[in-house]
Amino acid sequence: MSSRRKTILKIIILGDSNVGKTSLLNQYVTKRFSQMYRATIGADFLTKDVVVGSKTVTIQAWDTSGSERYHSLGTAYYRGADGCILVYDVNVLKSFYALEDWKQEFLLQSYPRNPQTFPFVVMGNKADVCEDDVLMSMRKKATTWCGPGIPYYETSAKENTNVEQAFYAITELALKNEPSEEYDFPQDFVVKVNEDTQQTIKKCSC
Repeated sequence: MSSRRKTILKIIILGDSNVGKTSLLNQYVTKRFSQMYRATIGADFLTKDVVVGSKTVTIQAWDTSGSERYHSLGTAYYRGADGCILVYDVNVLKSFYALEDWKQEFLLQSYPRNPQTFPFVVMGNKADVCEDDVLMSMRKKATTWCGPGIPYYETSAKENTNVEQAFYAITELALKNEPSEEYDFPQDFVVKVNEDTQQTIKKCSC
């Protein structure tokens, strides 16, 4: 008996301006990278279907503006999120220190069921243009900040380094965090109605 099992996960991507959030999303969904920088206004999203175990999952990934100018617009999209990706530029220390603010603001605005277990993943982007000693220093800072509960990936949107892996990680975490109640109806699912119920339905004007 075959069945349809499809889940939609809303993933929010947060981080300072120019850390590469849009480039990471475009690389993940379309496998394209552009050198041209275009600031995100408010928020935008792309979708992608992936298979995790026996489930077909639609990732609805929201790219939000990192600019203070549009900051208030982005928070309107946090509600109902199933997971959050925090992005910083491994070449810009300030963007790393901003992660805590982004995380706390997200938890404050999104009202998750359980903030302590809400799924986060951190991406240290632009690793392809970072010197080795700087990258090692940032890696130490990031892994300490993330601790054992938040996966950390050094990524390059340009070279497609660890992009797929990071998005897959947040997908798995979001699925594990989903409520246990799941309605999985077979394709040939039939509702049987007895005669008394049929009579009641016929009498109903709606």
